[in-house]
Amino acid sequence: MNFDAYARTGVDLVNARLDDLDDLRALFPDENAWMRDEVADRDLAIFRRAQKRLRDVFDYGTSGRDIEAVAELNALLEAYPVQPRISGHDSSDWHMHVTSRGASVSAEYLAGAVWGLSVWLCQYGSARFGVCADERCGNVYLDTSSNCCRRFCSERCATRSHVAAHRARKRAAIGEQQAAPAEALAPAR
Repeated sequence: MNFDAYARTGVDLVNARLDDLDDLRALFPDENAWMRDEVADRDLAIFRRAQKRLRDVFDYGTSGRDIEAVAELNALLEAYPVQPRISGHDSSDWHMHVTSRGASVSAEYLAGAVWGLSVWLCQYGSARFGVCADERCGNVYLDTSSNCCRRFCSERCATRSHVAAHRARKRAAIGEQQAAPAEALAPAR
């Protein structure tokens, strides 16, 4: 089983827009087209609740609150238990599923996402759960950097944030330069 891929489904869920059923369908990649086809209105509320709880896990991890992150993941593991089974059509197609046959789309997806994030936490620690430092973004990510120094969910957010900081410093420097001549011209008291 590729636990990193399952963990990334948790990230995808937290970052997903879930306004309606079409948004939920957009969450499923082509290799999970069957989920896209079978998802129902009742799943939307389940995914929204899980999305909020998984965001809490990232918030806890980012703020160094390991005990809370672990407690929430344990509660989610109880709510969406892993029931592994082998599936496939022939000996060249065997693969693992995380739930029993006939499980709902939400049970299948969420069991995998929660299991993947739980394995990730055990392997790398909750400090590797990140929330984008760009205040306009808020997306979550898994920090795969070699020294646990990632601060942004993407290069785009990093660039946007760095450019904004550079421009702010430049504006401040220009403001200081403009204020200095005015002070020099002011009469002495």
